[in-house]
Amino acid sequence: MSIDNQIQVVLIDDDPHLRQALCQTLDLAGLKVLPLGEATGLTARLSRDWPGVVVSDIRMPGMDGLELLAELHGQDPELPVLLITGHGDVPLAVQAMRAGAYDFLEKPFASDALLDSVRRALALRRLVLDNRSLRLALSDRQQLSTRLVGHSPQMLRLREQIGALAATKADVLILGETGAGKEVVARALHDLSSRRSGPFVAINAGALAESVVESELFGHEPGAFTGAQKRRIGKFEFANGGTLFLDEIESMSLDVQVKLLRLLQERVVERLGGNQLIPLDIRIIAATKEDLRQSADQGRFRADLYYRLNVAPLRIPPLRERGEDALMLFQHFADEASSRHGLPLHELQPGQRALLLRHSWPGNVRELQNAAERFALGLELALDNTPDNPSAGVLTSTPGGLSEQVEQFEKSLIAAELTRPHSSMRSLAEALGVPRKTLHDKLRKHGLNFANQSSDDE
Repeated sequence: MSIDNQIQVVLIDDDPHLRQALCQTLDLAGLKVLPLGEATGLTARLSRDWPGVVVSDIRMPGMDGLELLAELHGQDPELPVLLITGHGDVPLAVQAMRAGAYDFLEKPFASDALLDSVRRALALRRLVLDNRSLRLALSDRQQLSTRLVGHSPQMLRLREQIGALAATKADVLILGETGAGKEVVARALHDLSSRRSGPFVAINAGALAESVVESELFGHEPGAFTGAQKRRIGKFEFANGGTLFLDEIESMSLDVQVKLLRLLQERVVERLGGNQLIPLDIRIIAATKEDLRQSADQGRFRADLYYRLNVAPLRIPPLRERGEDALMLFQHFADEASSRHGLPLHELQPGQRALLLRHSWPGNVRELQNAAERFALGLELALDNTPDNPSAGVLTSTPGGLSEQVEQFEKSLIAAELTRPHSSMRSLAEALGVPRKTLHDKLRKHGLNFANQSSDDE
């Protein structure tokens, strides 16, 4: 059992009379004390953010004070440890001070000496934890900026929400289109939480066959079904102490949804074919690309599960809503790919930037990352032109000279304008601010066509 953060002093001495007397002194001073007769097993009960101090005798059966000091500082070198010594133990205490002990008190000592040392140690501990918390918060912000690149208001808001939710125990529902980065957000929530040392288990419910999804998630006992020859630990149980990311939750059957709802409410799991309820300390992060409220209204998703999951929703904005974030992300991924392949870095040229800004990115960040990889490899990259994605163009990492860059920029602007609705060549020329004859020449030079040209333009 871990030691409560309300405890300010752990007092260890194998002499019950001295232990009781010291405990009374600390109690009367308003300090919350946990008295122990031995040091064995203490380290495992203390977390790195425990806000107290340890007071221990040096001479004890089993683990002595010096061994305890070494073990505690192996876990947290900044934890104050005060040692109580007999007259003959002073050389040992000096040795312990050199090894990192905060202070030592030689028997017999006055109550005021103990209280003064403990209070100073507690003040130091508070300062250490405050500084540690500030460093962690700064590191967390830097991690988020690196993982979730962008300065758009939508991304700034998303990073704020992740930072706020990561420190809580709340289950989270991530909403986002395919390729928007739902698993990246889920991992950020885990890595910035107190569960970061526990497992992060990701599973795509849509990729599991209906016949194995329950066994995969909940596990099974031998003989639970045909072919179940030995026990299997399910993903929920495997993630105990950490986070389970369940993507495409909308694809789960209604029967499985019932079991998931029970798990969320009771925090227990029961393997298929078993009778034992296994307690879980787990955070669930679910993700979907669909409107679960609409699915619930249509009977395809349980309404009670939807409301249970929708307590802390996070929406990832699609790339088309994020303005120039696309340029930052593209250059970020291109630089990463160039470094990975040992290739020179390429800067985006004006025409290329215009093309990227006009592209609607139906595949979101995943599509952009693939495009950036090709760009870094020096491959000509044609962005798809579909009814849902009208901003076609060609992107290459070969910049050329100034005249070539100007030509490329001109071509990209005309190509982008061609994706807009124009009833005639006159309309297109007016939009570009050039005479029709000049426009004809430039279309011919760049190999572009205006399909809706009407007779009055000749």
